[in-house]
Amino acid sequence: MPPSDRVSDRAGLLVAVDIGGTFTDITLHDPASGQSWRGKIPSTPADPSQAFAAGVLEMLAQAARAPGEVARVLHGTTVATNMILEGKGARTALVTTAGFRHVLEIGRQDIPRQANLYSWVKPARPIPPERVLEITERIGAGGVVLTPLDEASVRAAAEICRRLDVQAVAVCLLHAFAEPKHEQRAAALLRALLPGVAVTSSTEILPVVREYERTLATVFNATVMPGISGYLAQVQDRLVRAGIAARLLLMQSNGGVAGAAAIRRAPALTALSGPAAGVVGACAVGRAAGLGDLITVDIGGTSADICLVQDGRAGLTRQGRVGTWPLPLPMVDMITIGAGGGSIARVRDGALVVGPESAGAVPGPACYGQGGTEPTVTDAHVVLGHLPARLLGGRMALDQDRASAAIGDRIARPLGLSLHAAARGVLAIVENNMLGAIRIVSVERGHDPRAFTLVAFGGAGPLHGCALAELLGIARVLIPPAPGVLCAEGLLGAELKAGFSRTLLRRDPVPAAEVEAAFVALTRQATAWLAEEDVEEADRRVLRRVSLRYAGQGSELVVPWTGTIEAAEAAFVQAHRQAFGFTLEAPCELVTADVEATGSLPGPAPVSLPPDRGTAIWTTTELFLPDGPRLVPLVARDALGASARFRGPAILTQLDSTTLVPPGWAGEVLAAGSLLLRRAAGDAGE
Repeated sequence: MPPSDRVSDRAGLLVAVDIGGTFTDITLHDPASGQSWRGKIPSTPADPSQAFAAGVLEMLAQAARAPGEVARVLHGTTVATNMILEGKGARTALVTTAGFRHVLEIGRQDIPRQANLYSWVKPARPIPPERVLEITERIGAGGVVLTPLDEASVRAAAEICRRLDVQAVAVCLLHAFAEPKHEQRAAALLRALLPGVAVTSSTEILPVVREYERTLATVFNATVMPGISGYLAQVQDRLVRAGIAARLLLMQSNGGVAGAAAIRRAPALTALSGPAAGVVGACAVGRAAGLGDLITVDIGGTSADICLVQDGRAGLTRQGRVGTWPLPLPMVDMITIGAGGGSIARVRDGALVVGPESAGAVPGPACYGQGGTEPTVTDAHVVLGHLPARLLGGRMALDQDRASAAIGDRIARPLGLSLHAAARGVLAIVENNMLGAIRIVSVERGHDPRAFTLVAFGGAGPLHGCALAELLGIARVLIPPAPGVLCAEGLLGAELKAGFSRTLLRRDPVPAAEVEAAFVALTRQATAWLAEEDVEEADRRVLRRVSLRYAGQGSELVVPWTGTIEAAEAAFVQAHRQAFGFTLEAPCELVTADVEATGSLPGPAPVSLPPDRGTAIWTTTELFLPDGPRLVPLVARDALGASARFRGPAILTQLDSTTLVPPGWAGEVLAAGSLLLRRAAGDAGE
């Protein structure tokens, strides 16, 4: 439906859907009334669009609203990430410059963190050598044509692609970032010669220096392009069949959203999009609480995603990874590990290990009663009494006996431990795994975690927040109003965002006029994208940045561009001192010009809870603490108003998550709806 026929973005309902490995989270928001409806349903891994549509319709029914009232649908997806991690993308060929077919095989010298230096074996490349095809051409590093493009070699490569029955082709030619005309012509020829085959070029995805990383990004974009296109078609078809003619926007890994057309061209930009939405939501929650320095911990069913936020802004990186692969596309700077509620605990060689394997949505933890028999982190919580008997507002029962059997038979008995000691051991190990990841984004980068507030969210995050804070020496833990669906909530507040880059690296200093000319061209691209996304002039922002390094260094730092090389170099020297503690007496090199285009979208208005009236109904539940069982308060969190206070041990329940407040901690409900947990003065909080 044309934009003019849709419900206004500023007047209609907003729907946000985040699909995780175990649950699909949905938030429906009405900007007119400020009211929100939230839900979680089991994911459908075989066809994620099924849970997507079912969740949206369920929220509309709950709100008693019509599908035609929806103005905007926002979506965070792990489809691209999963295809890369599982190697289940399209059958892809790589077309490159003659003599450079082994770029992927050579790669880098890096050994993965925690890998054995002497036994590590380089994994198989994402494209085997027989599908790496060479064409005759050569561009020099300065953009000068050294060997003209031989179009006959491109046609020969297309014929080989037909014989190999490839579904996608990545085109990455040497020094195409300096002069793209050979690559653009080769890609155009391949599209004409291979109808129905997805073709993508590096100049469309990542026109910057570094051959290996640029090639990987292009390959992964080609690999996931057919799958993402098919998935988006399924989603849009289900929306149309449901009577929803709303605009569909997808979260990118840079923390912004983009329209479906842009994502079809560059689907690799959605890698890690769900976790990025969670960080956007956590930043908003922190701002509402008056807190800007945060460590965010998003713990779901499969993974834990950790990010450091300073002054209310999450950092971006071009050195991110998906699994073992570097993916140098702009993404929120976070660490992801295999540690979640579904993480499986096993005894190996007499030692207890937890994760990274997960029970996922099917069959799920043993306590879900869906056929799972492996003990998981969630089963350990059930054994210790951390979870109520029913989840999801009473719709999902937990099986205490199955959880106890899984932990007892597979963990406690082999290790000679009591049932509760074994369950505590499972939690201690998974929390120490998370601790290591938190140290990477904080201590190893020169930040003292004790100066930050820990924001714990995801379905399992509030169960681990205080324990992680104690391990780190952090005194405050912030639990968002809807922690289990914060990734979906973050989508509601996201802005449209896209980045455009160009490498300018030369042996001699780059003249300011050349930098300015590059920014003019990049700004033209950004303006065209903003127009494609229907962003009004008043809602547009364009930010200019440059990447610099000392001569001879292998990595760069990004600083704002204010118009002069001298100002950029001064900013770089200051950033280098802050990041590494020293500066060098060496000339600076300007490597890349970068433009970030942002379009503002109307989002939810701030929420203010009514004052607490002390009418919440508190019951009790049995909690198995290290010093023995104890009856502790069990309260429905939604019944607490602003300024309500309580002390641990206690358990707070809500539709999307459960919060464990251990002994020694006290809590307060903030006006914006978040829980602020602090280490309590005195003893265990009697």
